[in-house]
Amino acid sequence: MTRALLLALLLSFAPAAARAQAAAPRPIDIPAWFTESFFDLREDVREAAKGGKRLMLYFGQDGCPYCRALMETNFEQSNIVTKMRAHFVAEALNVWGDREVTGFDGQTMSEKEFARAMRVQFTPTLLFFDEKGSIVARLNGYYPPHRFEAALDYVAGKMEGKQAFADYMRSAAREAASATLHEEPFFTRPPHDLRRGAKPLAVLFETPYCSGCDELHREGFRRPEVRAQLAKFDVARFALGDDIKVVTPSGKKTRAADWARELGIAYTPSIVFFDRGREVFRIEAYLRPFHLAGSFDYVASGAYATEPSFQRFLQARAERLRNRGDAVDLWK
Repeated sequence: MTRALLLALLLSFAPAAARAQAAAPRPIDIPAWFTESFFDLREDVREAAKGGKRLMLYFGQDGCPYCRALMETNFEQSNIVTKMRAHFVAEALNVWGDREVTGFDGQTMSEKEFARAMRVQFTPTLLFFDEKGSIVARLNGYYPPHRFEAALDYVAGKMEGKQAFADYMRSAAREAASATLHEEPFFTRPPHDLRRGAKPLAVLFETPYCSGCDELHREGFRRPEVRAQLAKFDVARFALGDDIKVVTPSGKKTRAADWARELGIAYTPSIVFFDRGREVFRIEAYLRPFHLAGSFDYVASGAYATEPSFQRFLQARAERLRNRGDAVDLWK
């Protein structure tokens, strides 16, 4: 008997109340072609491989505008859905959920514990696994359709043995956007010695022809709430292919391009935050201004040291803003 049939039989005999308890309300609908699973990831990888597919885990949460964009924008495009169904077994996990997950090491834990163990800080986060259960690509946050499809091509084509994911994405995900990088008055100037200063450090990595970079400068950096946070940081900016010399926060002398490669930067714009000379947080996803300001606040306030969950920090921050009468719109 196949696992899918066994699961269907178990569900058909389960009491209605138990089914209602197990299936928490999902304001953001998961596509019907996602796979129902017992979440034994060792078995899930084996089953996927038997069908010539790879396992993809989606980590999401209710009320997440980026999760909604993934479901209602990316997963409504026929070419993306066709690739997903042809090459992947997709399973959905709730970052606050209590269903049991058995990891590749055989250890059983809840969804939320597993999300924490996998260092999920943004929703959606997508993890793609090879046939041995190793992660071959990780998408932290929302990727617009053209970038998302490029990531699917990388994993489906089993290109991890030929080219690093970050290098592939730099050349494969071209878009119509500005051919030049944007300058900002708050960027640090050469020589770039990034060893610890009086403020925490934010390092922005960009490329030309990056529409997300254009939007970050056009909208994100113009918002008063973001500018207030930026004032608390030293902000350095590099292009991914920059030959410019840099002294990293750890004191290493290198080129910006080599440092970006060492950090594994696969998305632009990405912002890597350092405090006291060590990396403490990073943004590797498309963010609207509320989450952008929250990311800077998470580091500047030192909350990263006491609250390991960025999502819980954002929830508490939104509640504080609402309590003082501020309008909070997660997408604006």
